[in-house]
Amino acid sequence: MPCPTLRLLHITDNNLHEWNEVRKIGSMFPALDTLVMANNNLNSIQESGEILHRLFPNLRSINLHNSGLNRWEDIEKLTFLPKLEEVRLQGIPLLQTYTSTERRSLMIAQLPSVTSLNGSVVTDGEREDAERFFIRYHLDHSEEELPHRYHCLVTKYGKLAPLAEIDLRPRFHAKVEVRFEDKVEQVSIRLDQTVAELKKQLKTVVQLPTNNMRLYYIDKGTAYGPDELKYSARALHSYSIQDGDEILVVPKAK
Repeated sequence: MPCPTLRLLHITDNNLHEWNEVRKIGSMFPALDTLVMANNNLNSIQESGEILHRLFPNLRSINLHNSGLNRWEDIEKLTFLPKLEEVRLQGIPLLQTYTSTERRSLMIAQLPSVTSLNGSVVTDGEREDAERFFIRYHLDHSEEELPHRYHCLVTKYGKLAPLAEIDLRPRFHAKVEVRFEDKVEQVSIRLDQTVAELKKQLKTVVQLPTNNMRLYYIDKGTAYGPDELKYSARALHSYSIQDGDEILVVPKAK
């Protein structure tokens, strides 16, 4: 029996298989705001966008956890629900092959009106990052494989270049200029060694005993002055020394 005022409906674990059953729900409850259909076997949304728009004109929240959805086309159809803001969609076959970051980003990008996904708020910043990720994710797809949403986002952001690959592995060596009085020499230093070990390495370069040596690090990339390497046991990598930087050697005052 139709109930024009019902706003919340839970039909979790109801062994729903066919979209026909869901279509009846839309017809019976036109004011429906929240529809929870978790743990059902629904494997596709067999409806045109136009009819979906008419069936669920007030639906704001839908839960499809652990359903059988396995095509991005079904996710696209959710965009035809005119008031949809909140979606829960974990545990569906479609997302099994993606990482957790890819799942969330691709889903946010596919659902432009959604402000909450799987219980977490979607901020404006996260949405922009997700939409840009979506474009880059599809860069190597053929024209026939590209989803409709890709073209919408390219209109918004343009065709984005792939992100540069950045090597974040720790560096173990740096080529620096060692300056002592009026002498400058290029020296390769190990960054995993300590200040005390560096002094031993430089002993033959500057002809000074280590106990008569003060070292200063000059970062060529900043406007800051020399930074004295005071602590004998401190590792050089903690100073963020780069190729082209300078080590200044000064004899201790008598």
